[in-house]
Amino acid sequence: MKLKDFALLMFLQFLALFAVAIFQHSPGYMDADYYTIMGQQVAHGTTAEPFIWNYLDDPQGVPHPGFAYWQPLAAFLAAWGIRLMPSAAPFSAARIPFILLALLIPALTAWLAYTLTRRRDLALFSGGLAIASGFYFPYLAVPDTFTPLMVLGALFFIIAGWPEAWHLDDIVRPWRWARKLLSRSLAKHAPFFLGVLAGLMHFARAEGFLWLLAAWGVLVLRRRKVLRSYVWVLIGYGVVMFPWMLRNLSVFGTPLSPGGLRTLWLTDYNELYTYPASQLTFAHWWASGLKAILTARLKAAGTNLLTAWTVQGQILWLPFVLLGAWHTRSDRRVKIGLGMWLVLWVLMSAVFPFAGARGGFFHAGAALQPLFWALAPIGFAIALRPLARWRGWHLPQAQQVLGWGLVAATVLLTVLVVQRRVIGDFPTHPVWDKPARAYAELGTGLHNLGIPNDALILVNNPPGFTLITGYPSLAVPNGDADVVAEVARRYGARYWALESNHPKQQNHYYCHPTTVPEPWKVLGKVGYTPVFVLEH
Repeated sequence: MKLKDFALLMFLQFLALFAVAIFQHSPGYMDADYYTIMGQQVAHGTTAEPFIWNYLDDPQGVPHPGFAYWQPLAAFLAAWGIRLMPSAAPFSAARIPFILLALLIPALTAWLAYTLTRRRDLALFSGGLAIASGFYFPYLAVPDTFTPLMVLGALFFIIAGWPEAWHLDDIVRPWRWARKLLSRSLAKHAPFFLGVLAGLMHFARAEGFLWLLAAWGVLVLRRRKVLRSYVWVLIGYGVVMFPWMLRNLSVFGTPLSPGGLRTLWLTDYNELYTYPASQLTFAHWWASGLKAILTARLKAAGTNLLTAWTVQGQILWLPFVLLGAWHTRSDRRVKIGLGMWLVLWVLMSAVFPFAGARGGFFHAGAALQPLFWALAPIGFAIALRPLARWRGWHLPQAQQVLGWGLVAATVLLTVLVVQRRVIGDFPTHPVWDKPARAYAELGTGLHNLGIPNDALILVNNPPGFTLITGYPSLAVPNGDADVVAEVARRYGARYWALESNHPKQQNHYYCHPTTVPEPWKVLGKVGYTPVFVLEH
């Protein structure tokens, strides 16, 4: 590998990201909405949320202390972009750090592949797969955890191979000073850097603390018996997470985000919006019955395996990923990667089945994706050898033709994903921006109904609604009109916009707004969305 190879991969990634970014004028979904608006808040010097999007930590009111459920790394990255371009639209500025990080993904993936094989052709295949990243691709240039986790995961597996697997002589041959600095400095302090990376992954997502165990696992597999190395991993982790834990302790009274533990006792996904959240207990969970508990976990396990095939294996490449993993099974990084995949699959299937099946496993797996992209061409090269002998093909030429043919097929898959999830049928009105357009229309309608700008509104997606309209907001709780009224009274809200995506207990009110019981009354309609007002 040469530096120009990495530069080429980054340039191609830029072209690909630019091609899709021109159709993304808004965050597009709740996670990105949250990180965008919280990036805006952080850029303005506060971590308070001008909304409440769940009731798991028993919030006291609006504004609400931020990051009680989601971790803050993506918001801090978004804040850098907003500070860099304060006059730009918040989303346009917030995405800049994510685009810059996304440029690194194919280059780091290729380097990781090269450390596994020392073959330039296979490393370039891996970089090509990272560019044509399938179902992940639409999310790389928006504020979310996908891109940071991919970069951190690639760096983790690269550093975990220190120093013998780095092959720096091949990459920075003209720059002896750089080779010497990287070889000596990084190798000497590799445990510390692994700890820092583990801390950053925990700073990005709640299950990221598992990477601290993975870092210690690297030392175990290296047969490092010196306690100092394990302590340096912990120090690196603490440099990132200890200050944030102190902040949580002062704000919430607990070192970790308080909102996540109650999700252990969900019996369906909509219970994430239960009010009051004190109902979510072991007794509540157990009362659902053993059959329902096991069925939910088996269903989540199947959904997450499907994610492994379609997303992580990119449909075509999964058999080659598995074959490549088997071929390189003696490499400690492959052992750690497969172990982490299994742990995440069990965690997101058995412990948090509803959040896991609804995107938790998809998000968490991003840190492992560079390793899978690095393994796939190895498995492909192995599988091709007997076929080439049987057909009498020239093996290097067959690898180039068929290998890049499969990469081209993955590019086609990515194009289809972008067409469906980003562009839609009308490029001038991308489907990606449909939620933002709907909230802009709703905000205008609420103004026309005479609702004040500072009024609290009950909506389906508070981060997105507040980002687009400026209204402070609350999440519509999981329950009937009486539960909604209880929430409204507690937090001082008077208005409820009942959107098409609503809890099943509220379906009758959506279809027949005039049947809503007191103390609610129909104020009007914005499009298909009935708006209710609390009379007393």
